[in-house]
Amino acid sequence: MDVSTFYALFSATCFTLVGLWWNVVQSHDDWMRDAGLRRVVGGIYLSFLLPALMGLFAQVGGTEQPVIWRTAFIVLAVIGCASTLRLLARARGDRFVVRQQAGTALLYALIAVVGAFPELARHAGLSGIQAEALMLIVLIVLGHALVWRFMAGEGRAAEDRRAPST
Repeated sequence: MDVSTFYALFSATCFTLVGLWWNVVQSHDDWMRDAGLRRVVGGIYLSFLLPALMGLFAQVGGTEQPVIWRTAFIVLAVIGCASTLRLLARARGDRFVVRQQAGTALLYALIAVVGAFPELARHAGLSGIQAEALMLIVLIVLGHALVWRFMAGEGRAAEDRRAPST
């Protein structure tokens, strides 16, 4: 598959995931009332929005203007890493979430490094933009894991708290 085709499909898929997430959030008003849950909901939102934006910038820059995608990947990965580390501080009690968030923060850091030094990808036989594509796929998988854990854990617990007891 052509890299620009991949990024077009990837970006559209990520924006679809953003929309689907907001549909879920709309049906859970209590999530937005609790500051801690609101941070997690926002973190999940960013886990789909930032890769979607990276995909758009990869399409705009492509191989003709690599400075565009490289700069965007660095800036967006730094934002993603910082927001993930903030969520990591909240997830201390759940070892799965801690490992998942630490892995996500590390992945964002690697995305920034490859954006700054795309020649590093040659060691794996890839171009920089191809290596970034593979890391973005893993980032989305980790985002899905976060959604699953949240919906089965914290999100479900918030729903249980608001349900009337019988």
